[in-house]
Amino acid sequence: MARITRLAGLAGITLLLVPLVTASASSTKDAKTIVVALPGEPPSLDPQIGTDTFSAEVTNNLMDPLVRLDGRTLKAVPNLATSWTVSGGGKIYTILLRHTGRWTNGRPVTAQDFEYSWKRELDPKLAAGYAYIMYGIKGALAYNTCKRNCERLRDRVGVKALDKWTIRVTLGQSQPWFPYLLAHNVFFAVPRAVVERWGNKWTEPSHIVTNGPYRLVKWRHDAEVDLQKWNGWREAGRVTVERVNQPVITSGTTAVAAFEAGRVDALNTQMLGPADIPPWRNKPAYYQSPQLASYYVGFNVKNVPDVNQRRAMALGVDRRALVDHVTFVGEPADGFTPKGIPGFPAIDPHSRFLPAHGNLAAAKALMAKVGHPVRKLDFYYPNGPGQKELSVALQAMWQQLGISVALHQQEFKQFLQFLGPPPNEDVDAYLLGWIYDFPDAMNGLDLWTCASGNNNTNRCNKHFDSLVARARMVQDADLRYRLYGSIEQAMFGPSGDMPLIPLYWGANVSLVDDRIRDTFRIDPQTFIHFDEIRVKH
Repeated sequence: MARITRLAGLAGITLLLVPLVTASASSTKDAKTIVVALPGEPPSLDPQIGTDTFSAEVTNNLMDPLVRLDGRTLKAVPNLATSWTVSGGGKIYTILLRHTGRWTNGRPVTAQDFEYSWKRELDPKLAAGYAYIMYGIKGALAYNTCKRNCERLRDRVGVKALDKWTIRVTLGQSQPWFPYLLAHNVFFAVPRAVVERWGNKWTEPSHIVTNGPYRLVKWRHDAEVDLQKWNGWREAGRVTVERVNQPVITSGTTAVAAFEAGRVDALNTQMLGPADIPPWRNKPAYYQSPQLASYYVGFNVKNVPDVNQRRAMALGVDRRALVDHVTFVGEPADGFTPKGIPGFPAIDPHSRFLPAHGNLAAAKALMAKVGHPVRKLDFYYPNGPGQKELSVALQAMWQQLGISVALHQQEFKQFLQFLGPPPNEDVDAYLLGWIYDFPDAMNGLDLWTCASGNNNTNRCNKHFDSLVARARMVQDADLRYRLYGSIEQAMFGPSGDMPLIPLYWGANVSLVDDRIRDTFRIDPQTFIHFDEIRVKH
């Protein structure tokens, strides 16, 4: 959420828009219609621009990705692609397309569509926030960061349509996780003629052309999104839900009330606030599934420069209490990489600075070693259900270390802008989360490299960067996982520099009506695939 992104708040975060349940949510529901609430207005339904989970929730049902991730194993399996081969020491991928892909205007989906779309993502004029996820492709970084005379660099990007159904991708170095990336929305194809005709209005219902199981028939901004089954999709025969209404409901209380009244069939995973979980947890409607997400406190290391204080503050957090009494979901984290990621046993640092119940005595002993402790700390967190409660709990825990924490809440978009990078100098620490774009630990670990656009800590560790660069080169999975473990140790091990405090690994939670519960699924990256749902009759 991303894939997007995927910067995210903690479980239950929503953007503060206008709480609304539309009339259509209650008046048009039938055996072939479902109503699934959205926690916020999608900022963009352009796959190359959207960087948030709200947008990706919709575009993942409008578009036909080359691969999908298996819900159980998380392996990349062919979707619009029939297969791919790897050559050139892991640097060259040759992807074959199905001949049955179609746009809603009847035209075939071709390799040329993908070449155009991927180079569009990298076009510096588009300024796409997720372009960096393509930097493994040869020439991608140079083109995306070009300032002038960029056309020649565009032609050098390692993406080429060899014929109508074959894409050749040349990487700068091997990326064993590259097939996972093909499931990400920035790797979706978009229709060139439509995009170039309508510009930033091409995603409006009157203009949009898509190629997935559903098409967009209504988008009342800040109110609702309506999808309808597209009978021209190559696997339309297996899709039984013909209409999906998605009212935008930004209040968790309003969402739960709408569910209780039967106006919605399910809530998105980011809608059920912590206060709502205990009364629902033992009821049949309660839904929970694994989530590839890490939630954490980040430091501005320039403002909190002593590693002993950062370690002390980590030891001062009772993660078990947070999970059991504040968030009510998740699992205490003793490293950044979440459970469920391939190779987790070799990666997890089991950090002594991150015990589940904390260690107040050890925390106080470390604080005593700090030459110039930061006793007054400004802590920033985004708006949304559960955020204040979690921040207040941390405030109380750190008060036991003699640290006075001033809490500052901000609207999510403003909050992200405030964090930078680099963070505003007023920020000493902040609350945030990361939902994985693809199921490999690299997607989380490279956030903390010096040049990362998501590194909000002001921390730059050259040794850490060299470990990340080395891991990128390794084809053998077991060796790569061990290297990932070394990278975690560089942050949270005995000599780690602790630029952040992992709090817990997340979970998807929702309320789901019995009429769709048997086939309803929120995948580990927080997406609901409407083409999989069957309505009970």
